[in-house]
Amino acid sequence: MTIIVTDAGFTPAQPLQIVPLADIASHHGAVDLAHTDQPESVVPYLADLTLIRIAFPAFNDGRAFTVARRLRVLGYQGTLRAFGPVIADQYAMARRVGFDEVEIPDDLALRQPEAQWKFRADWRSHDYLARLKA
Repeated sequence: MTIIVTDAGFTPAQPLQIVPLADIASHHGAVDLAHTDQPESVVPYLADLTLIRIAFPAFNDGRAFTVARRLRVLGYQGTLRAFGPVIADQYAMARRVGFDEVEIPDDLALRQPEAQWKFRADWRSHDYLARLKA
């Protein structure tokens, strides 16, 4: 199982029919992207997609942050979900670049409990720009 992390905390992930990018023509509203995929490849489908899940292969590989930001710049307004070993310290950055939620493995949720993620849920006011404006 996996856990979905939002600003409100943890919820169990529900099974979804998510297709890989190679099968996007047969999508049912959800597609998986790798951290190396080009966001422009989904532009023809953006209006029909309700969920794009972007894989993080490791917590120290931040290319998925760039993919998420580019999708938002391209006009995607549906749910963006980070998927993989994202750590609680990265949650604020994930939210700032456009992710709505993070899907983490159960073992990571045990090591980094909900309180650690919720501590970072006020991501709008805990960045260096907000402190400079104060």
